[in-house]
Amino acid sequence: MTSDLSKVDLLCEKNNKAHKTSKISTERLIVRRGQTFLLTLHSSSAQSLKPESLELTVQTGPKPSEGLGTKCVFGVASESLAKKSWDAKVQEASATSVTLAITSPADASIGEYTLSVKTNPNMTVGHSAGAFVLLFNPWCAEDWVFLANEEERQEYVMNEHGLIYKGTCGYISEMAWDFGQFESDILDICLKILDLNPKCKKNAAKDFSARCNPIYVSRVVSAMINSNDDKGVLLGRWGTNYIGGVSPSHWNGSVDILRNWKKYYNHPVKYGQCWVFGGVMCTVLRCLGIPCRVVTNYESAHDTQGNLLIDEYYADYGVRPKDNNDSVWNYHVWVEGWMKRPDLPGEPLYDGWQVLDPTPQELSDGVHCCGPAPVKAVREGHTDLKYDLPFVFAEVNADRVTWLIMADGSQKRILLDTKSVGQNISTKSVGSNKRQNITENYKHPEGTEKEREAFKEAVRRSDKLREPEPAPAAPPPEISVKIEEQSKPINGKDIDLVIRLQSPTPRDVVLHVNAQVMLYNGVLESDICSEEKEVQVLPDTELTVPFQIPFSQYGSHIQGNNSIKVTAVANDKESTEEVSLAEKDIVLENPPFSITVIGNPVQYKDLQAEITFQNPLSVALTDCSITVSGSGLLSESVVARLESLGSGLQVRFLVPFTPYKAGTKQLVADFDCKQFRDIKTSCNVDIKHYSRA
Repeated sequence: MTSDLSKVDLLCEKNNKAHKTSKISTERLIVRRGQTFLLTLHSSSAQSLKPESLELTVQTGPKPSEGLGTKCVFGVASESLAKKSWDAKVQEASATSVTLAITSPADASIGEYTLSVKTNPNMTVGHSAGAFVLLFNPWCAEDWVFLANEEERQEYVMNEHGLIYKGTCGYISEMAWDFGQFESDILDICLKILDLNPKCKKNAAKDFSARCNPIYVSRVVSAMINSNDDKGVLLGRWGTNYIGGVSPSHWNGSVDILRNWKKYYNHPVKYGQCWVFGGVMCTVLRCLGIPCRVVTNYESAHDTQGNLLIDEYYADYGVRPKDNNDSVWNYHVWVEGWMKRPDLPGEPLYDGWQVLDPTPQELSDGVHCCGPAPVKAVREGHTDLKYDLPFVFAEVNADRVTWLIMADGSQKRILLDTKSVGQNISTKSVGSNKRQNITENYKHPEGTEKEREAFKEAVRRSDKLREPEPAPAAPPPEISVKIEEQSKPINGKDIDLVIRLQSPTPRDVVLHVNAQVMLYNGVLESDICSEEKEVQVLPDTELTVPFQIPFSQYGSHIQGNNSIKVTAVANDKESTEEVSLAEKDIVLENPPFSITVIGNPVQYKDLQAEITFQNPLSVALTDCSITVSGSGLLSESVVARLESLGSGLQVRFLVPFTPYKAGTKQLVADFDCKQFRDIKTSCNVDIKHYSRA
């Protein structure tokens, strides 16, 4: 029997606005689970649509199943049915049309659905009513991702741009990141990420059913953002050789990366490092409806041995050996996703922010992924819970041991540091560009009894961690060594330091000072310069020794990793036991780079971005390029190239653009050349809604 339906109106614009998805599109239906949406059925003949005879079917996945929750057949009820089921009610009716209010369960699987309608029981096949996408719903109290505060929902779900923190604990820097989760093609790319995950390929029916669970979905996304075990989005590379791809420091946001991945699903985008992995994962989770924020942990430990100790080795002349399995990263970026954890004992104790780390470091259940790990469990040392708690706990709370390798090959322990790992854990504040320090979410204050109790609890609960072996504390050295900057180090200029030495007794000292290029993950890439001096330190007198790192020596070594580790080792000539060590991480400040907007910022009205950069060097800059991007402002990144920029000269570049979305948007620009790698700048633009009046 044929259908009486002549048309089905999914009311996309009205529904999407109500479901806060209109920023993605108003041309297709995109709704959030647990929340009612409307559709209107039109008939070609009067009185042919009888609500009590209507039967609707929604289904998702390649093998829809009512038993697995990926298919539901339901009729029109006079009252709402159990919240666990789909239901429909008559919103409005006329002789030739019926408007239905359809509500999905708050735990329905997310993804793309098809909808069909039978207008009478005798129909064998329903009328195709179209397709829609169902997302997680942080506005729905029954959804596991429910977030009660509207300002936080606006920040962690709706904000399309943000800040990622880099640098070091002492020199925190920020970079703008364009998440772009509401660009029109990003949603389909995010769903494709789920479809290509190995679990889906192994058992699609089970995978689509499990997509009701944000714990499962976020763990899948964590694995799929890297490409170590699957056809994931990004290939990681640490070092200075990025041939065949793009330096991780060049990216301005997630959109270009996800679009590049879409072109070649079988090949990852080259290349990413932790902040790139984190930025892309934040885009995907926000797009799918899971509240998410990017987090930076300074002095972040990578404990490969599971003993909560990070061993760091130095030669007695100050150079740190390059090969060491354990490491402390200047900073490490991951994300937090907001969700309930009913899978854990003591729920709701562990509800809330969960650590998710897509950077490939260690295996978790045989896959390079990490989390979700409850932040509250990290704080208390509850390392026996899912997922990956021992590794995350060590990242923020391991102890550091410093060893000197003497000339005869023996090792001397000179320092045990229980406080420096896990510092200034940072994220962007809600509703502003201020940095929020969330360290106390992860650990009790350093030096307190509660912090050490959590440390012991972590060891007690985990079969992957063990208590550090007790060792006698090394007596404090009598020679005091400090490294200080004479002024703020600027990339492109000589770096002037001073080494300060003190001793309570007269000493003849051999002072070794070394400068090495350090990648942000703690790996020492290359030696820059070194100096050895014999000095005499007199009692109660501070001796200052100048040390300069010329740009002519460090410039060619710095390739987007503006960090230099300086180490000073003072050896008493009369006593091999009297050795002191000091180290300092030098973060270089880049030359000024600016971007401003010219014109009245109104949706669909032409504007210009003015970008300026002046060469501060005495030599020409070569192979220069400027890349500008911004979701809602530019449909794709704009790139301008300049063969060279002479000494002292300024480049002024105008980028015409027409904003196609209203609201607060962000332009991000990158200046790159052979001498300075990937200098960033950004500006926010408040785009007014276009009005025809």
